[in-house]
This record gives sequence, structure tokens and C-alpha cells, in this order.
Amino acid sequence: MSIAFLVLICLLAAGFSALNGLRDVASTVAVAVRTRALTPTIAVVLAAFFNLLGATLSAGFALTLHEQLFVLRPGAEGLSMILAALIAALIWGIQQWWIGYPSSSTHALLGGIAGAAGAAMIKGAPGLAGLDSTLIALVVLPLLISPVIAFAVSYLLVFPIAWFYRYAQPSNINRRFRRAQAVAAGSVAFGHGLQDGSRIVALLLFALTAAGFGDLDQLVWWLTAGVGVFLTLGTLAGGWRIGYTLSDRLVKVDPMRGFVAQTVSAVMLLIGSIGLHLPLATTQLTTASIIGAGMNQRFSVANARLVGKIGFAWFATPVVCAAIAGVLYLALSPLL
Repeated sequence: MSIAFLVLICLLAAGFSALNGLRDVASTVAVAVRTRALTPTIAVVLAAFFNLLGATLSAGFALTLHEQLFVLRPGAEGLSMILAALIAALIWGIQQWWIGYPSSSTHALLGGIAGAAGAAMIKGAPGLAGLDSTLIALVVLPLLISPVIAFAVSYLLVFPIAWFYRYAQPSNINRRFRRAQAVAAGSVAFGHGLQDGSRIVALLLFALTAAGFGDLDQLVWWLTAGVGVFLTLGTLAGGWRIGYTLSDRLVKVDPMRGFVAQTVSAVMLLIGSIGLHLPLATTQLTTASIIGAGMNQRFSVANARLVGKIGFAWFATPVVCAAIAGVLYLALSPLL
């Protein structure tokens, strides 16, 4: 039964990787396409390349997450928790993509694991060691703090850049920042590959540990390569439902503000993955940065109602996924 669960988890992880690429490519390139810094085809190919590069280099980050998050019980019970969490995150991710809302796969996965662990405790099993601190450090605080920081920095950064270019011709400004946006879009895609690749690989490492496999230092390189491939395939498929939300429905930005939003997102993603070893939500950072940069204009361009709906979906993500995963775990429990 453990081997069957492990195989199913690997298949679902491949699908989840592709779904992440499909959904999050919009967060990477939507603004660059909207400001005509990149054509859609070039933007998607650029994002796919840097996603693959970031994911294949995420092995060290994945091992760190595996060591620091929580302790998963071995055997079919631990595997069923991961399986329930993956299915819940997939269901929520597809639903959010369908309605065009950017949402966090990190919070979906951790919320799912928390829900499955809670369901296990209802049945009398002990809780996961370290789960409480993990939820506070990796779900609650990033959910509340990182988008606020991204919004504030993007909003404030527009002031000095606009002042520096106050005497330049608008056409020259737009041309320069369109070129810079190509670099910023690649940086966001690289950071996204590091972040999403590491968390999916870490989840697979938990599954392998629960199934009794050892020598994870050797296996992690194969896992990162596989996750990177599926993440890239999903990216190449495009994700214009969410892209339309970010670039047209949510807020409209010019090339300068688009560059600011993408740069802030890229820097925070790289600091979170390389410097702090902290998983951050690419979609939340890019969305908050776009809103922050876009609101620093003389006229109101933000769709406040849509912003509120997306914010509510962010808070609902871990709660809904926890509920779905808990029900799924209880449904799987007769097989344990």
C-alpha cells in the first residue's frame, strides 16, 4: 500500500508542477506583455527557460525545507497525509485558475497537510511535530506580511524613479523600461522556479522518507530535474486567464511601473529562497507589487472590488484546502 501511495503521489506531484507552471507564468510575464515589453511567445519561452533553471538549482533549498518544516510519520499514514494535501491543492489550484484568480500553492499545500494532520488527530493519532510553528512561520506570517511589504516597496519606489526621469521624454522612458522589463521578467521566473521547485521537491522528499527510502542527497537531484521539466511544460502551455486578471482587470501600469513591480517581486523571491530559506508565494508578491506600483498614479486605476475578492481568496486558500484534505484523509483511512 505504501508503494502504491508513493507512485500516486509522484504522479500527482508531476501534475501539480505543470499546474503551477500554467498558473504562475501569468504572474511572471503578464505585465511585460501588457506593456509590450515582450511578445506573448517570447515572454512564455523566457519564463519557461528561467523556471527550468531555477527549479533545477533548488535542491539545497528543498533539503533545507525538508529538514526544518515538520516530522512526518513513516508508512501509509504519512503518505496518505501528503496524498490528501496534494489532491486538495490541485482541486483548489484548478478552481482558482478557472476563475482567473492568482493564489498561493504554498499555502494550499501547507493548509492541506494541516487539515490531514487534524483529521488524523480526530482518529486518535498524534499530531505532526513542528506543524504549529511551521504554520505560523510559513503560512500566517508570509500571508500577512510579504504582500504588504511588496505593495509598500513598489508604491514608494515609484517616487524616486519618477523624479529622476522627470525631464525625460515619455517615449524614451517607455523604451528604456521595456528593455529593463525583459530582464526583470526573467528574474521573476528564476525566483519562481527556485520557490515552487523547492517546495514540490521537499514534499516528494517527505513522501520518500515516509516510504522508507534513504540517501536523499542523491535522489534530490533527480527530483529537481523532474519537477523542473513538468514546471516548464506547464509554463509553455501559458496561463492567460490569470494573466488577463493581472494585466487588464486588476490595475493598468506603464512600463516604468511594470519594471518596478517585477523588480520588487524578483528581489523578494530571491532573498526568500537564497538568503532566508523562506518559501514565499510568487502570485501574492507579484500581485501586491503590481497593485502598489499601479496605485501610485494621479488617477485611480485599481479595481478595488476585484482586489478585495483576490485578498479574500488568499485567506481562504489554507482554510479550504485544510477542509478538503481532512475529508480526503478520512476517506482514505479505511485503506491504511
